[in-house]
Amino acid sequence: MSDKPRAAAIEGWHTLGDKPHLIGTRCCGCGTYFFPKQSHYCKNPDCDSTEFEEVELSRTGTVWSYTNACYKPPAPFVAAEPFEPYTIAAVQLKKEQMTVLGQVVEGVTPEDLKVGMAMELVLETLHETEDDIKVTWKWKPVAA
Repeated sequence: MSDKPRAAAIEGWHTLGDKPHLIGTRCCGCGTYFFPKQSHYCKNPDCDSTEFEEVELSRTGTVWSYTNACYKPPAPFVAAEPFEPYTIAAVQLKKEQMTVLGQVVEGVTPEDLKVGMAMELVLETLHETEDDIKVTWKWKPVAA
């Protein structure tokens, strides 16, 4: 186990605590949530607001859809060598009424997932630098 500090692979996308949250924004005009953060204009066609507040999004949701990725993503994504396919899930956040697409933790295959299954946000190591351990957020099935 390394003594290096953990750091987000993409700064500002998630918190780093034991119970991490994605960091999004909520439109001050209509209440629509966004991830990644929106800061210029509301994408809701019925709203013309340009004001947003930063919010921590729900850290749990349910599987809306899922699949696997059988190709190595291009840079700047850091993939293990040799590349191994990984699972992706679209998870619906109930409070925010939005679906967030993300990678699922290592060891979970599409065969392990079902639509409607409870998921939670966790952090997983992406890679290590000379200065720190870069972590990213992933979805993990909630233990029954």
